[in-house]
Amino acid sequence: MYEPKPEHKFTFGLWTVGSIGRDPFGEPVRPVKSPVELVYLLAEVGAWGVNFHDNDLVPINATPAQRDQIVRDFKQALADTGLVVPMATTNLFTDAAFRDGAFTSNDPNVRAYALQKTMHAIDLGVELGAKIYVFWGGREGTETDAGKDPITAIKRSREAMNYLCEYVIDQGYDLKFALEAKPNEPRGDIYNATTGNMLAFIETLDHPEMVGVNPEVAHEHMAGLNFTHHVAQAMEAGKLFHIDLNDQAFGRYDQDFRFGSVNLKSAFFLVKLLEDNGYDSSRHFDAHAYRTSDFEDVKAFARGCMRTYLILKEKAARFNADSEIQALLAEINADSGAMSPFMGQYSAEKAAQLRSQPFDRTALGQRGQPYEQLDQLVVELLLGVR
Repeated sequence: MYEPKPEHKFTFGLWTVGSIGRDPFGEPVRPVKSPVELVYLLAEVGAWGVNFHDNDLVPINATPAQRDQIVRDFKQALADTGLVVPMATTNLFTDAAFRDGAFTSNDPNVRAYALQKTMHAIDLGVELGAKIYVFWGGREGTETDAGKDPITAIKRSREAMNYLCEYVIDQGYDLKFALEAKPNEPRGDIYNATTGNMLAFIETLDHPEMVGVNPEVAHEHMAGLNFTHHVAQAMEAGKLFHIDLNDQAFGRYDQDFRFGSVNLKSAFFLVKLLEDNGYDSSRHFDAHAYRTSDFEDVKAFARGCMRTYLILKEKAARFNADSEIQALLAEINADSGAMSPFMGQYSAEKAAQLRSQPFDRTALGQRGQPYEQLDQLVVELLLGVR
């Protein structure tokens, strides 16, 4: 009943199921698997697609001949399994060259190299079928503001995005960009720290129609924000090009836990938002199995991400069909239509009429809302007792 199908568009990155469990305090606990092995692993668990950073697939020091062989083998694995590549991205954070950022580095040689590396990576992504290209600026920030002017950094970011948009247009690629925000880590502070920041930044670009956002659960939770609200803002603006699903305890480092494993109610409302509003892009799980897992447990982790999403999708349908819940919502949203003549599109006549309309503030303030009842019904729905 909760088996993943291609129409669900579930994807994982090579770096997610391929994580070897290294952390700042410990060495790897799982062996390295090749990109081809990971494609077969994802096919086994029922995923639809696989995403990658350029160097997840092709090592940064690979020769052209090695690069071509790796890509041939990867294409063959995709053909054998039927998996697709909906999204690609560039690693602009691991190599020491990016220690002070990529597009916002104070060194013009680094900024130029970052553009070069990204153009090559875009070519690779398009070659493998990607339609969305994500940018996460993990090193685009500071530990001390003494060393970098934030206005200059924003201008450098804009210059880079404009350059890369023009490159895509010049090459005739069918590709859109999605910007991913994060408040901190690995830098002390990262520029454009939230999805809201990114949405504002996009409107300053030369080609805003080509650029949207890729919100991530963990990153917004790190900032103490309501992820569902940020996704809703992106959807309403027509800018939700991609999404990263995982889970995260508020106020912690970037944990990237299995989707729905920490904040189940929040995950429910997110799934409901996506499904109720016809979201049709990838549902990408940017998450990692626990460091205690072996690769059999990594498979259980991947299956769990998809299964939880599908269970919550069913719960959202039940919410929408539950007569008691819908009756409460009808009560909460009751509208006699009496205010309609004064609202909507502004006109001087409407404004004049509204200015003279009498309101009983006491009565307005006395009306309660049955949100406790409604929330308890949500809890009972999620607990499986209704």
